[in-house]
Amino acid sequence: MQAAHHSEYGDPREVVSVIDAARPVPKKGRVLVKVAAVATNWADRSMTIGEPLLMRLGYGFRRPRQGIRGMDVAGTVVEVGPGVEEFGVGDEVFGWCQGALAEFVSVKAKQLVPKPEAMSFESAAGLVMAGCVALQALRDVARVEEGDRVLVNGASGGIGTFAVQIGKALGAHVTGVCSTPNVELVTSLGADRVIDYTVEDFTTSDERWDVILDQVDNRPLRERRAVLTERGTLIPNSGEGGRVFGSVGRILGSRLLSPFVRHRLRPFLSISKREDLLELCSLVERGAVS
Repeated sequence: MQAAHHSEYGDPREVVSVIDAARPVPKKGRVLVKVAAVATNWADRSMTIGEPLLMRLGYGFRRPRQGIRGMDVAGTVVEVGPGVEEFGVGDEVFGWCQGALAEFVSVKAKQLVPKPEAMSFESAAGLVMAGCVALQALRDVARVEEGDRVLVNGASGGIGTFAVQIGKALGAHVTGVCSTPNVELVTSLGADRVIDYTVEDFTTSDERWDVILDQVDNRPLRERRAVLTERGTLIPNSGEGGRVFGSVGRILGSRLLSPFVRHRLRPFLSISKREDLLELCSLVERGAVS
């Protein structure tokens, strides 16, 4: 089979090439998926360029231990390993794995769910990481309730587009922040209000929000806290940061400050979960998320 592979860290345009690789054989508890679509995320780029450097402790210091990237996948089951009962050959599935940028990938069955018929393979692959982050941030971390006022900074990005829709599904009043070309998109997702950041700065607004999910994280902490309600929650969730430690320093700073202020500062690490994918499927089938 063919796969997109890199044997050293660097600019993806320079280090990634298509190679011939052995077709995986699904072991116990796994299925072999013929890949139809893959969604690439910030983490894929980070692991390709090898930054932040702290990441290399887990993925290979001088060169990547595993050179085929891609974590969010959708496709069709073509072979079933021992012990797998929930899937059969021909099932259309999506979920997360390692090495999805290939013609075939072996995936743990517990990391897959059936693809809703109404969803394309491309949409299903794009739902995995971005959808799980948005769901966990609003439902689990911020504990959004009906009537809460939620602001999503970076509302036109992968996570942001799902956050707008999930916020509405949870009954919140949602404000999306994006640039001029994306105002129509964010409005179409159901946002109650859209702020064009090239025209208006949300941190100088007279409005106050119960929850701010910040996918951009480009304003001082004090300015974002100033537009929270008295017990509001700020989730700084940008993956950007320094070359060595990435966003670790910013996350630790928020964690250390949180006990001493009235606001809840809650950076978090999202982990894809099968039950969350099933919940997202339910939202898709209800028409709340697309």
